[in-house]
Amino acid sequence: MNQDEKSAILVVDDDPSVLESTSRLLSAFGYLVFPYGNAMDAAMKLQENNIRVVLTDIIMPEVTGLQFLEIIRSFNSEIPVIMMTAYAELDMTIDAIRKGAFDFLLKPFKPEYLAHSVKKAFDHYRLKQLEKNYTGTLENTVENRTRELSDALTLVKSASKEIVERLAGVAEYRDTDTGKHIKRIGSYSQRISVALNMPAEFVEAITFASILHDIGKVGVSDNILLKQGPLTPEEFDHPYGYR
Repeated sequence: MNQDEKSAILVVDDDPSVLESTSRLLSAFGYLVFPYGNAMDAAMKLQENNIRVVLTDIIMPEVTGLQFLEIIRSFNSEIPVIMMTAYAELDMTIDAIRKGAFDFLLKPFKPEYLAHSVKKAFDHYRLKQLEKNYTGTLENTVENRTRELSDALTLVKSASKEIVERLAGVAEYRDTDTGKHIKRIGSYSQRISVALNMPAEFVEAITFASILHDIGKVGVSDNILLKQGPLTPEEFDHPYGYR
């Protein structure tokens, strides 16, 4: 997109003299002007080009400025539309505002009024585009961060599962009877929590947590852990073995 396209303005007026003089003024101000004598041709052009602002007369034959405004709003809700009129009627002004008019110029208008109104419209359009771009960038950033967080949580969950399984393996190594017991407790915990209609997150958590219920055996000495028969009072006093 070149610089001219960023300053493109569509001017519509059925009065050839007004259309020509207004177009010349806007061209002198540095805008790329597309002049049209009727609204229907202008509407077709509007859909083909990167028009930033529309300047249109209100009182026109066949299609009025207000009808043209409705046509514009049917496919573009953002482009600023400046209405020109020689009759400052309140009802017409209110109707135009309701339909989405950006500003009004009362004919005959001074060049500086035209310049100010058009510049304000272009500034408004650029601001809207900046807001849209910022919103789009923000949404993409949030989406990317959310995906990264989800991936990180998946990795953490996977790592946690691996750690739990390794710890359970250590407990099983210390006591050969523990392995099957650990698996049974995990299975029972899962089935019971499902039967109680617990949330899926709870079912997953309790299943993993139950596997670690005998992890304390890792710190118990073999002479106590593997002893056949009851423990002596001294062994109860030193459950982790003699120091």
